[in-house]
Amino acid sequence: MQITTQDELAEHEIVETLGLVRGNAVRTRHLGKDILAVLRALIGGEVPEYTKMLAESREQAIDRMCVQARSLGADGIVAMRLTTAPVMQGAAEILAYGTAVRLRPRRSPASGSAP
Repeated sequence: MQITTQDELAEHEIVETLGLVRGNAVRTRHLGKDILAVLRALIGGEVPEYTKMLAESREQAIDRMCVQARSLGADGIVAMRLTTAPVMQGAAEILAYGTAVRLRPRRSPASGSAP
């Protein structure tokens, strides 16, 4: 699956637009991680427990978006975006969305026909 935040892929042309696809993941904080985060906040720096949790949530949302795109017969997603929204105290949604498309490799000028 080709995925880009751009409206098109330089090496492919869009032959069909299949529509909006999305995937989401909702995660809550963990009490044990919260305690570590509070301690880290006192001394400053990155909170690796939350960094890992958010990275996993983003990947899960993207994977779910790709599953939906494949179910439409897509082999690419353009204009992909990620957004986050609070759901309740201590929980957040990560949403991945984009436009599912069918792609065809562009012919290079050398492989095209003569002018």
